[in-house]
Amino acid sequence: MDPIALAAAHGLVLDPESVSVNEAGLDFRVVMAADADGVTWVLRIPRRPEVAEEAEKEARILQLVRPALAELDIAVPDWRIRSRELIAYPALPGHPGLTLDGAEPIWHMDPASPDYAARLGTLLGALHAIDPDEARDAGVEVRSPDEVRRQWQEDMDRVRDEFTIAPALDEAWRAWVDDDASWPEHTVMSHGEIYPAHVLLDEGRITGVLDWTTARVDDPARDFSFQIGAAGDAMLQATLEAYTAAGGRTWPGLATQARRIWDASPLTYALFALTTGDPAHRDSAEAMLNPAA
Repeated sequence: MDPIALAAAHGLVLDPESVSVNEAGLDFRVVMAADADGVTWVLRIPRRPEVAEEAEKEARILQLVRPALAELDIAVPDWRIRSRELIAYPALPGHPGLTLDGAEPIWHMDPASPDYAARLGTLLGALHAIDPDEARDAGVEVRSPDEVRRQWQEDMDRVRDEFTIAPALDEAWRAWVDDDASWPEHTVMSHGEIYPAHVLLDEGRITGVLDWTTARVDDPARDFSFQIGAAGDAMLQATLEAYTAAGGRTWPGLATQARRIWDASPLTYALFALTTGDPAHRDSAEAMLNPAA
């Protein structure tokens, strides 16, 4: 259904001339449009039926993290409409640091900005300070350090069963799982996909964080992986300095763990391909896992 017609079917009347579309998300198609009062709304349209089933979980996550980030004047979505076909909420202040033009990334900020690194570290310090017991009581998934490591191992085994993996990549995965120094001894409330496409900025200030679909209590390093992958070691260290100043807890192997999570992107994408069952995604995953084939 046309997104404007879909919104209207849910009682939200929007101007079709104001529509803009963001195709960056793997789980949701995102459409923005204004109502008669000039208020811009965000429409999240699930790409697959199972995505809609996760909405209740994400709603609980938003309720949990909203107060913690509000102390930094950072907003999260306030869903006004929620159904299997549509999630809609008034747009948060600011603009994404990264958007896609087709498959091409368009940067609206400098990913290697020291100021952004410091602000991200402060944000993560506040997010990771949420008590895991409070998260559990709110109905949010909680993984222990052992469960985190075991899940990665199970995911690797599942992908090995379904795809051909380059020997060097497979060897790197096995070395990672066996490296005790990399793995955390604690878990925290994490976003899971916190990178500039999901971070809203206004003149450098972080004003909002979007898409909490993958949030849960998990490895702290997962929230640093994009920073080391896109901005490098120096900006990761700047992020960690601000994180520590904000009360964040680190360990000697955190940077290595963040790098390995970033390097495991082909694994993550392969799991996504298996979830969707889409042959095009499967072919792309195969190419990432065995590039010499």
